[in-house]
This record gives sequence, structure tokens and C-alpha cells, in this order.
Amino acid sequence: MIALAAVATATITFPGVDGAAVLAQSAQAQADGQFALSGAADPAPATELVPETPVFISEEVVQPLPEVAQAPVLTEAGSLHELVRMVDTAAPLNEEMHCLAGAVYFEARGEPLAGQLAVAQVIINRSEDNRFPESYCGVVRQKGQFSFMRGTRMPQIRTGSPAWTRAVAIAAIAHQGLWESEAGEAVFFHAKYVRPGWSHRKTRLAQIDTHIFYR
Repeated sequence: MIALAAVATATITFPGVDGAAVLAQSAQAQADGQFALSGAADPAPATELVPETPVFISEEVVQPLPEVAQAPVLTEAGSLHELVRMVDTAAPLNEEMHCLAGAVYFEARGEPLAGQLAVAQVIINRSEDNRFPESYCGVVRQKGQFSFMRGTRMPQIRTGSPAWTRAVAIAAIAHQGLWESEAGEAVFFHAKYVRPGWSHRKTRLAQIDTHIFYR
């Protein structure tokens, strides 16, 4: 009897391989049932990441540039005096504009604005005439043309003076063609208290205060 009881206990406590598989399946089914009843979502299936096929663009891709603010345009002035007051004279001058303004300053700073503009116009006209140097500085530095020059050097300028401010404005106006000069196409001028020999061979265009202009 004792031996039979032991065999029966062993059979119940230690199932065979087939019995173990059945018990494992039952336990898994029970767990699945509890998972479904709890309301939890099924775990998402693994997703395979596939890289996109690169796209090659044959045309050049150009990024648009930001718009550049345009310099303000001077409004129409009623007189040359008014236009001079409108010009921004605080901006730095390059060498060419410094030569042009310097010539106006030394040659005509005591003249009315029309006379100063005429001197600037003569220098511009000369730079466009193949008989003279092709730059403002070249015209001003040309030997024997302007009595204020010290060889090829310009005397020191009182840059803080109103006369220099006006000369800078006149140079800008003449350079940009903002006001028509009475000198027109003149390429020569002299003070009225002298009479150079060449003046008889030139066409007189205008006299503005103490200067007479010719072409």
C-alpha cells in the first residue's frame, strides 16, 4: 500500500514532458485572458526603418538675398541753397570727392553757391575731356592749373568750417548732376581781374561773380 501511494503521489506531483507542455499552454492562455480583460492595448509590432531614396536636383538652388535698402532720393528743391541744405555731408568722402570738394573750397569758397558749383562743373567737364586727366584728382593736381596747389599736394582744410560743409555739398550736387550749372560745358575759367592770353581764343560762356568761364 505504501508503495502504491508513493507511485500515485509522484504521478500527480511530477507530470511527464507532455503534461508539462499542457500546463505551460494553460498558464499562457490564462495570462493572455487576464491581459485582454485588463483593457491594455496589444504591444505594437516592431517597425522596420527603411531610409528614403535620396533625390538629386540637377538645377542650382539659389537662396534669395535680402533686399538692400536704397539710399534716399533727394526731393526736388526750389533753389540751390535749399538743395545744399538737403545734402548729407556727414558721410566719409573717397579720394576723388575729396579732391573735387577741396578745389571748390580753395578756389571758390568766397563765391556764391552758383560760382562754387561752376568751379566743380569745370573740373568734372575736364575729367570727361581727353585733353585733360580722366579723374578729379588728376585734374586738380595737373601742374600749373590751380594756384592753391602746393605741387601735387592740397593745403590743409578746416574740415569743421561751414565753408567746407558747403563745398562738400556742392561737390556732391555737381557729381550727381542734381543742379544745372551756369558754366555749362566750360573747361576753362579765370578771375575777372586777370586776362590770360588764351581767353581771346576761347568761347565765353558765363561770368559768375569774380570768375569768367569758357569752352
